[in-house]
Amino acid sequence: MIIGISLAVILLFSQKEGTNHQESSLTKTIEETTNTTKESKIILENNQDKVIEEMIASMSVEEKVGQLFLARVPMEDQLENIQNYHLGGYLLFGRDMETETPVSLKEKIASYQSVSKLPLFIASDEEGGTVSRLSGGIDLIPEAFKSPQEIYQQAGWEGIRSEIQKKAEVLHSYGIQGGLFPDADVATDPQAFIYDRTLGLDAQQTSEYVRISVEELKKGKLVSTLKHFPGYGNNRDSHIEIVYDDRTLEELRTNDFLPFKAGIAAGADSVLVSHNIITSIDATMPASISQPIHDILRNELGFQGVIMTDDMDMAGLANFISQEEAGLAALKAGNDLILSSSFQEQIPFVLQGIEQGTYTMKELDQSIYRVLKMKMEIGLIKG
Repeated sequence: MIIGISLAVILLFSQKEGTNHQESSLTKTIEETTNTTKESKIILENNQDKVIEEMIASMSVEEKVGQLFLARVPMEDQLENIQNYHLGGYLLFGRDMETETPVSLKEKIASYQSVSKLPLFIASDEEGGTVSRLSGGIDLIPEAFKSPQEIYQQAGWEGIRSEIQKKAEVLHSYGIQGGLFPDADVATDPQAFIYDRTLGLDAQQTSEYVRISVEELKKGKLVSTLKHFPGYGNNRDSHIEIVYDDRTLEELRTNDFLPFKAGIAAGADSVLVSHNIITSIDATMPASISQPIHDILRNELGFQGVIMTDDMDMAGLANFISQEEAGLAALKAGNDLILSSSFQEQIPFVLQGIEQGTYTMKELDQSIYRVLKMKMEIGLIKG
């Protein structure tokens, strides 16, 4: 009997040793795979950095500055402006869509790319609902893009995912790489200007919407843009007037910053800054040209991607500073990409600022690096 018990103990011990060995082997395999993946990612990133650095080294100052402008498509000389100003991209508005067919819109966008030395970032506001340029065209999409509120109410988070997948397919079919969304603003007052463009729910729900949106946009190889930092809230419309936001920094940190943090953690490509004057952070400048606002985004929220301005023509900025000066002011504040209708005046002013030393080559190279890296992340530039 003792011998039987001993054999049973030996057998049990052997089985346990075998199980431990299998578990150890599995753990080792997982660790090796993880390490290999990390090493591959580091090698890829190093290769991408090398390609970008070589590109930057080969570019003239004029070419670098031009890349920092996402220009509203001018009424005339569209191709010539791309070449003469070395533009980083074109932003399509309603007027660029309204007379186009699916075939002609594709051809027009392709013509823009054909004359550009570096691939253009082509963007169009496609939040859905009241803000969708393609929806305003004739037969450019099967049905108008719905607002995030409407989609969420009808189909929840899966509906949000499905809509973004549909948008990605449509935008890519035209050669558009960015829809300038998701809207990360927390607005709960139905009377607020921004409310209809938001999820219309609290900061936690809005954070989930932003996280899902960034994840889906990344899968779809489209640029994600969180807007309008540091959070529009229930404020008035800066399209038509200078807007003062008197909320405390603590209110912003515990509420409005949360969706931006969620988007940044999910890997957002860009953040768009509003023109509102946030008195608790900088009472003297609209956010888009305020260095303290950009310092918070970089240093407190840890965002390392592309920071862009809202449309520079909006009254919230245009009534505050001349269009000629605005581009340089925005770059000095910390933006990397200027949404501009006045690039013909702004670019020479930036070049003058570089000559005079008010905007340094180091700052220029940091911004051009971020813009080119964003283009590489979505496949516009090959790494």
